[in-house]
Amino acid sequence: MKRLVLAGAGHAHLHVLRALGEAPWPGVEVVLVTPYPRQIYSGMVPGWIAGHYRLDECVAPVLPLAGAAGVRVVQDAVCALDASQGHVTLADGGSIEFDVLSLDTGARLALGAGLANHPGLLPVRPLESFVEKWTQVLPMLLDDDNARVAVIGGGAAGVELALAVAYRLRRETGVTAPRVMLACGGGLLPGHAPGVVRRARTALAGQGVELVEQRVRADGSALETEAGVPLAADWVIAATGVGPPDWLAQSGLTLAPDAFIAVGHGQQSVSHANVFAAGDVASRIDAPHAKSGVYAVRAGPVLTANLQRALAGRPLEPYRPQRRSLYLLAAGPREAIVSWGAFSASGRLAWRWKDWIDRRFMRRYQCPGKR
Repeated sequence: MKRLVLAGAGHAHLHVLRALGEAPWPGVEVVLVTPYPRQIYSGMVPGWIAGHYRLDECVAPVLPLAGAAGVRVVQDAVCALDASQGHVTLADGGSIEFDVLSLDTGARLALGAGLANHPGLLPVRPLESFVEKWTQVLPMLLDDDNARVAVIGGGAAGVELALAVAYRLRRETGVTAPRVMLACGGGLLPGHAPGVVRRARTALAGQGVELVEQRVRADGSALETEAGVPLAADWVIAATGVGPPDWLAQSGLTLAPDAFIAVGHGQQSVSHANVFAAGDVASRIDAPHAKSGVYAVRAGPVLTANLQRALAGRPLEPYRPQRRSLYLLAAGPREAIVSWGAFSASGRLAWRWKDWIDRRFMRRYQCPGKR
């Protein structure tokens, strides 16, 4: 009997669980290590914040998926890895040995400039904690028309969250005065085409989001630009860049230049043939791409196939990520912005497209028999 350890319940590992539920792998014991009994789908969180979804519509129930697949669940977090000795260490002090390991633990939020000390900080990672805190903060925002929210980060997550919060507050309070600020010192939607950026600016202006295109820092409860201009913010949603988990540095795995796990064409570690990784914790050194859920979802099927092949001692299937990906950015109301290379579009039809894709994706894991 060989043991496969799945560390984390990210997008790619959801596919592995689903495949195991459909056809168990003979002679393989599978152990899933995850701190949470569910996975909240990040692609639908802006829609949940805006009021378009119930939270249960955005959640994949990990425990039932694992149960249906005959997978043992250890509800804990990995805090160390010895790749050469073949075991992971858990936060509670225990350890689990493996024959094959797959890592889909995500990344940590890279906070800087004193933001970690702001009393109203709402980090978007881990997503479970963010959702819990937002559920507590929203009633306070609805009761106080003067409370303001700052979203830090000009990437897709920051733009979507700023638009969702502004739309929700306007819709439920009737207050049209600006209450949401988006700070994007690194630029607005870097890597996206100019047409996408223009549409995002229009959407932000339409929802009354104040755009601050400067880096910001926090000194205690005060938020200010690097030039020292004070910014009013009771709550700070941090959607900044990501960094690798701290324990990766001592794991023994070869790391990519960005300090994440270096993987090759089969999502296999370039240094340890029995270790695989997908999602934000991994970096393809042969085909670099953005850290996005789009790529994690696409990696799921090939990761599943290659884990089974590695356990059976068979050659791996190659997989090369697409050079460009489709992004559908939620724009507050039931509208979305389409980003596909140099192409851009926006409107209600784009939202219906995004909604259909997201609901179909979640249906695979909420109702495993459906495709």
